[in-house]
Amino acid sequence: MLKRVIQVAFLFIGGALGLVLLPPLYEQFHLSSNPWINNPYVSVIIGATILFVLSFVMSDYFARLITWMEEVLFKIPVGDLLFGTIGLIIGLSVATLLGFAINNVQLPIITDLLPILLSIVLGYLGFRVGFGKREELLQLFLRQQSNKKKAVEAEDKTTKKLLDTSVIIDGRIADISETGFIEGMLVVPQFVLTELQHIADSSDTLKRTRGRRGLDILKRLQDERQSKMLIVDDDFEDVTEVDLKLVRLAKQMNAQILTNDFNLNKVCELHQVFVLNINDLANAVKPVVIPGENMQVVVIKDGKEHNQGVAYLDDGTMIVVEGGRSYIGQSIMVTVTSVLQTSAGRMIFAKPKDE
Repeated sequence: MLKRVIQVAFLFIGGALGLVLLPPLYEQFHLSSNPWINNPYVSVIIGATILFVLSFVMSDYFARLITWMEEVLFKIPVGDLLFGTIGLIIGLSVATLLGFAINNVQLPIITDLLPILLSIVLGYLGFRVGFGKREELLQLFLRQQSNKKKAVEAEDKTTKKLLDTSVIIDGRIADISETGFIEGMLVVPQFVLTELQHIADSSDTLKRTRGRRGLDILKRLQDERQSKMLIVDDDFEDVTEVDLKLVRLAKQMNAQILTNDFNLNKVCELHQVFVLNINDLANAVKPVVIPGENMQVVVIKDGKEHNQGVAYLDDGTMIVVEGGRSYIGQSIMVTVTSVLQTSAGRMIFAKPKDE
């Protein structure tokens, strides 16, 4: 079969060579005036016949050469062959560009021979460089792919934020989003929206008010937010708890969770899911209170412990005043003794300044 293919190839190559090379020979032997011989079809037939006859003698040698080349190529690893071929293509491309420049020189020998020599030399060098540097090129390619993958993962992680029910009902997320401090896409799972709808349909007046407030907050986020807010239908039928569904969805989407639920915050830390707590943000932007600092407060009720009074700052921070029970309803100056900071909030302990 291979010999037949070689003979057919010789037939077509002979026809092409006869069409190109025989007319100049006719002129050399002064045969171009003969219309029968000068016919291009005759040239093709003559050239094809000559090479087809030669193919019976040379086909065996070419068949062995092709078989040997197949064995050599099959033994070469795919990576080596790929990078060698890429180097060969680059070398031949450079030789072609240089050949165009050499053609403008108009020197007979240089113009004819130098492009051929450049193609051979640069093609060989390109193949050898691609073959020899395959490990470095492969490592460079893999490193770029790895960096690109990490960049995509980091981008996905910073641009997708899952909202839970508590942070939607809380409402502060809309004010924070409006200021532009939250970047990327806000994602609301359908199971969170369903839970919010159940709360809004509750028979309890307080729950119904909170649920409707949450729906209004979502509508406000959808209308005012510059970037898109997405509602996804992903659900996990084997899990009943909404918090666990959020954690699994965050892992699946490589996203962050926005919440103000202290318990969900702890669950996310256990599952190594990045969580943004609105309460942490609120505590971070509260005025810094230093032990020993004086402030004016109004004691409004008694505390849990004996003789304690409780006051509040404008931002809602609770101040426990030791010995402040007798000052209920009065505005007094207190001195800060200590500050307790947690994810659930901040508590300030103080005592009346006179004491």
